[in-house]
Amino acid sequence: MAITTNFTIEHGADFEASIKLYSTNTEPLNLTNNGDVAQIRRSYDSTTASAVFAVTMPIPSNGELVLTLSSITSAAFKYGRYVYDVLITNSSTGTKTRVVEGIVTVTPRVTR
Repeated sequence: MAITTNFTIEHGADFEASIKLYSTNTEPLNLTNNGDVAQIRRSYDSTTASAVFAVTMPIPSNGELVLTLSSITSAAFKYGRYVYDVLITNSSTGTKTRVVEGIVTVTPRVTR
């Protein structure tokens, strides 16, 4: 089951968030041998992604994901609410698991 984590992204600014994932026994989820994709969409029904987070795993066995967006990417958003999720795929078995989901709120900026 995916955890829910909501984010606020400031329009035109770099964004980074670290998420720690745990297995059912409260040990860090081992992300070794997993590929990942994290998309942001305007709604659950949107047919195209508004953006794709860059996802890194600094130490895969530690269960940490880091999601980032550049300031150029965040500047392309319209203000408002979006949805996102992170899907990991085990490269050995092909099993896909949604591990994180939530709402992204893009706030407007004044300085340009």
